[in-house]
Amino acid sequence: MKIALLINRENFDNCSDWKDAGFELVHLGNGIPDPDTVTATKAQVLIVDAVMKIGPEIIKNMPELKLIHSQGVAFNAIDLEEARRSDIFVCNNAGMNAKPVAEQAVLLMLALIKNFRHNEDMVYAGSQIEAKISYFKNGLTELSDLKVGLVGFGAIAEELTALLRPFGCDINYYRRSGDCRAEGAVFLPLNELYASSDIVSLHVPVTPETVNMINGNTLKLFKQGAILINTSRGELADHAAVAAALKSGKLGGFGSDTLSPEPVTADNPFLVLLTEEIRSRVALSPHIAGITTGSFKRAYEHMRRNIEAVAGGRRPDCVVNGL
Repeated sequence: MKIALLINRENFDNCSDWKDAGFELVHLGNGIPDPDTVTATKAQVLIVDAVMKIGPEIIKNMPELKLIHSQGVAFNAIDLEEARRSDIFVCNNAGMNAKPVAEQAVLLMLALIKNFRHNEDMVYAGSQIEAKISYFKNGLTELSDLKVGLVGFGAIAEELTALLRPFGCDINYYRRSGDCRAEGAVFLPLNELYASSDIVSLHVPVTPETVNMINGNTLKLFKQGAILINTSRGELADHAAVAAALKSGKLGGFGSDTLSPEPVTADNPFLVLLTEEIRSRVALSPHIAGITTGSFKRAYEHMRRNIEAVAGGRRPDCVVNGL
């Protein structure tokens, strides 16, 4: 099989073990793809960065193509319908980064409820005692005192539930298909979850229905001072509405591993928050939650199995475009 890799080569070399697979590999890097360069490879498989746009100008001009595989979990930048019409499988690596993304969600929750950024700044400013004294009046919060609501309940939310249970917090969840009798978590209708949660954590894919699902109207349903966590995709939240809710105090905090668009632009509402008080209630990371060595090793092994399945005339797993 001839495979065009539109991903970081160093990552591939460090985390994959395809030496004995007999694949013909063409490395194109993970920048913005040039359609002519991609189609000229005449590859049968494309391995693409999870946020890379693969449109009809590529798919229609690659008659040999049999499989487009996201390197990660996301796949919304790939033209799924055009691939389906062309009988090309589109697959992702569902669940491969569930544990580290769940860990990142806990990190963001703790950073916000413990006021970590502000307290660290106080220490570096030589004001450790002043910071400490301030909490004798209003002590810090424990996760065990909070109700956490998970929006969506796939592999990441399952891992997050397992990580949160030892903290002793109450955990609720919502998923569109209804109650799945999840161990350690209780199903709630979505609006009820919003209204009752001290922390709302997002765990759904980007679809036409979920884009900007957190907006000015849904934020009105949140508890006063609730914290919003997003380790899924930036497109799920209306950034301007979230920033406004932070400024008004409706949101007590916002922690996110991902913003929209990526790369983040200088006018992003979270980069232009003006006051230190508001900035101290925001915790951001650069979309790195799933970028662990273990995640990539699992992903490359899964992709290898799927490529071998397609080469043998078998159906791959984790197909996301309805074939």
